[in-house]
Formats: sequence, C-alpha cells, structure tokens
Amino acid sequence: MKKNDRKQAILHLLHSYNDRIGMSALIAKLGQAFNDRTVRRLLSELIKEGKVIKSGAGPSTQYQIINTNIQNSVHNNKAGIEEGTSRYKLENVFQPESLKTITAIRQPIFTRKPVSYNRNWINAYIPNHTFYLSQQQRNQLAQAGNRTLVKEVQPAGTYSRKILNRLLIDLSYNSSRLEGNTYSKLDTEKLLMQGLSQSDKLDAERVMILNHKDAIEYLVRNAERLDVSYKTICTIHYLLSDGLLPTQDMGKVRNQGVRIGHSSYYPLEDNRRLEANLQNIITKAAQIIDPYEQSLFLLVHIAYLQPFMDINKRTSRISANIPLVKSNVVPLSFNEINQHDYISAMLSVYELNQVSPMVDLYCFSYLRTCQAYDATVESIGFDPIRVKYRRIRRDLITQIIRHKIDEKNRISLIQQACNDSVALEEQNLFKQSVLEDLQQLTVNTVSGLGVSEDEFNEWKQS
Repeated sequence: MKKNDRKQAILHLLHSYNDRIGMSALIAKLGQAFNDRTVRRLLSELIKEGKVIKSGAGPSTQYQIINTNIQNSVHNNKAGIEEGTSRYKLENVFQPESLKTITAIRQPIFTRKPVSYNRNWINAYIPNHTFYLSQQQRNQLAQAGNRTLVKEVQPAGTYSRKILNRLLIDLSYNSSRLEGNTYSKLDTEKLLMQGLSQSDKLDAERVMILNHKDAIEYLVRNAERLDVSYKTICTIHYLLSDGLLPTQDMGKVRNQGVRIGHSSYYPLEDNRRLEANLQNIITKAAQIIDPYEQSLFLLVHIAYLQPFMDINKRTSRISANIPLVKSNVVPLSFNEINQHDYISAMLSVYELNQVSPMVDLYCFSYLRTCQAYDATVESIGFDPIRVKYRRIRRDLITQIIRHKIDEKNRISLIQQACNDSVALEEQNLFKQSVLEDLQQLTVNTVSGLGVSEDEFNEWKQS
C-alpha cells in the first residue's frame, strides 16, 4: 500500500470514528497492514498538515480528525438512511425548522462562525416555565411510556428492573454505536450476557460496552435513592470512563481544554467556571418536574458544557435516563437513531443553541423504543430477579419443604438468605418471588426442586 493510501485510510477511519481515539485502538482498527511505527510517523505528518489533532500524553495520547472534505447533506440523506436495521427518511423524523438547522450545520466548517459556551442560554431557562418539549410532545411521551396503573404505587426502578437485560443490551449497544463503536448488537449481547473468557482480549470498544453495563446497572439498582445531583453525574462518568481515561480524569471535572471534532464550538477551559456551570445545570435540572423535560435537559446541557476530559456525550445519555428510571416509565435506549443525525443534532446545540433537531430525534427514538419494549415484555416475560437468584430461591424452598418450617420461621429464614446473598435494593422482590413459589407449587412441579411427592404432601398437611 502506498504512503498516500495509508494516510487516506487513517483519515477515513478517524472520520468514521468521529471522536478521539488512542493509538492501540487505532492500530487494531487499521489491521495487520499497519504497524505501530508506521502509524505514528503518518500521524505526525498528518498533524503537521493540519488534518489531525493530538491531545494528551503518554499512554493517554489520543488523535482526532479536524479537517475533512467528507460532508453529509440533507439532500443526500432524503432517500433514506440505514443504520443496522433502521431506515427512515429525514422528513419523517425532523420538523421543517429542524431540517433548516441541520442544513445550516452541515455546511463546511470554515463557513460556520466560531462560538464559545453561552451561559446566557441556560440562564434564560426557568424550570417548569421554559420547555424544550411542547405540552403535546410531553403528553404523547407520557402516554407511550407509562407502564403502571393510575392507583398503583411501585418503587422507583421497578419497570427498568423488569426489562433490565433488554435495557443493558439496547442502551449499551446504541450509546456505544453513536460513538463509532463497531460491535454489532449480537456481539454486544454475547459480551454482556455471556461475559468474558480468560482468552478474550480487552480493547477500547469492548471496555466501552462493559462500562455502559456498569453505569446502567448502577442507575437501575439504586433508582429508589438516586437523584439528579453532582455526585450522581460524576459517578456515572466514573463508571463510563473506567479504563478509558487516566485515573485523575475519571469522574472529575477537567482542568484542561478540549476540542469538538468537526465543530466551530470551543468549550470552556477554566476548571472553576466548569464546576460552577455544571452545578448550575444540575440545580436547574433537579427542579424540573416533568421526567421527559428533565431527561432532555440533562441530555442537552451536560454534553454542551463538556465538563469532563472525554466521554461527555455518553455521560449525558445515561444521565438522561435518571428521571425515566425513577418514574417507572420506559427508559430511553436511543434506538434507531442514525449516528450522523445525532452528530448534527449535537452540533446544532454546540454552535447554534438550537435544540429542535435533538427534540425530534428524542421523540422519534423514544416512541420506537416503547413499541419495542412492549413486544419484549410480552414475548420474554422473564423476571431478572428470579433468574439472578434462582439457585438461592430453589434451595430455600427445598429447605422449607423438607424441614416443614412453619410460617414464622419461614420468614426469618428468607430474611437471613437476603442478608447473606441478596442485594439490599432487590430483597423485597426476592422475598416476593419465594413466597409466590411456595403458594403456586403443586405435586406436579415440585419434583424439579428435587423434593419427593411424599415430602411435599407432608409439608402441605403440616
């Protein structure tokens, strides 16, 4: 392969990745035809040519494309965009005003005005008086996302725990995909559901997906006591950045400048101003009553501020699910969103402070997610708590039957098992599953527990 061809291959990969990428991940994506020394030399030349920017130092060095002639236009996308199994026309997702914004933001970067962080924009937002989502949109989302009866009161996170495995796969896959991750949905499912074997090699893409799993589980497991706070946002960033950023940058507001690829937006650089603005975002977000408005506000403004050294958009996407998980509505998995459209929506926020494209994508994706999750619950119907603790549950039931344990001691035994082996936030659901099994057992099903018919009949009589 000729030198110029190699350079073009590097530029094409950096463009498709659309984010900063480390040397090891870059070489892995380029393949065996590129060795470490060659890639470093070509990157140095591309930096001198003003086509690539370098950030960080040592093992945390990352590269990002800053000059590209590859532009996507609304005209080219009108025939339809395909991302995985998703195909849609722009005019079916975006309102006319949003299409105008997208057209403007997809002009060559040298024609777009350089801008910095606009504090006046967020200061003008008054919680519960200012809305990014119209009343009609909020009503439509609430009607589609509600999964509880009017009089039914359930602990926060109940619905998300019910569909946890599906949520882990969908949100991990789609959020990673929007960052340029090349894992397929099937590969993501295998990784998350089957785990890693000793021979499996960790790379940046795999770590990205596993970190999403940790962050989503943190959200769901702690839903009852979770709130929109500085601590929560930093914890989510910490989990998402583990192993991908230097330790001193994990879960902490940055003290260095960052650049946004393909954008004329220059984020703040002063650490104290970043801290103050992040606190301002969180304070306003915490006051918002409507869960969908609160979700969209977090999605937009955490990414806009860019408070962390990297992994800001991922943090905003997971944080956007805090109010949805707490409200027991369908969470947002970013299903069927095309990566280029998402980037355009974010660039509209960065450079124009226009949220309408992101609003349209949010509503489109959420409604599609609700439809998909209805099918999931109907077709799968599994209870993750039952699956997770099935061995403990079955052993308990066997012990209760064989030893003819009475109701008083039965409750104590179940509580002891909870204390020993069940996560605190899952204990009530575990107890319920044990008691339900004891009520539903019959002579025809008890053999699956290794209990004889005689033992079962003696326990029933006692």
